[in-house]
Amino acid sequence: MKNIVITGTSRGIGFELAQQFANQGHQVLALSRSTQPLAKISHSNITTIAVDLSEEKDIKKALDFVATEWKKVDILINNAGKLVNKPFEKLTKQDFEAVYKVNVFAVAELTKNLLPFMQKGSHVVTVSSMGGIQGSMKFPGLAAYSSAKGAVITLSELLAEEYKEQHIAFNVLALGAVQTEMLEEAFPGYVAPLSAKEMANYIFDFALTGNKYYNGKVLQVSSSTP
Repeated sequence: MKNIVITGTSRGIGFELAQQFANQGHQVLALSRSTQPLAKISHSNITTIAVDLSEEKDIKKALDFVATEWKKVDILINNAGKLVNKPFEKLTKQDFEAVYKVNVFAVAELTKNLLPFMQKGSHVVTVSSMGGIQGSMKFPGLAAYSSAKGAVITLSELLAEEYKEQHIAFNVLALGAVQTEMLEEAFPGYVAPLSAKEMANYIFDFALTGNKYYNGKVLQVSSSTP
């Protein structure tokens, strides 16, 4: 049984992941702005905390739980994301800040604060996007989102090097299009090749075993373009 922290669990991939881990007997701390979807399930292995990841005081709520109840974290999955789809000339500084607060700064802040609870063999998995990969097809309107997803790739590579002596692994999954609510909101009518549940199946296995094979790596998880 492992202690697993997952962000962005109110819907999509995070919602499916929380249930998969809990159903396999793992303890899950599910962090999202809305706790209602998982609260309805009322799984004994899932603890939900309402967290706005862009607020440091909210992140502290998660840390207090870990320090009091768990004392250790085996897996952190940075899954939460914010997407703004606008032409570059219409993107405001506030748009960039809102996207980076969730997709970059919150990843760094939560990871930094949970590291003291991680031991040899712990695994930090950050969900990025094919849009953040050099040389992949870029889509107009995603300047803030894709550049943020590129930033967490570099961050994870650096952390893998910095913490390799502690044997804590950091890996990134750069996902292609997945049929989630976020995708539908940004690109109405677009049909992705994979469902949220199918992608969650892959991430579930990778989070548990990927650190045996990879550290500081970016895996492109995409059967299509994007």
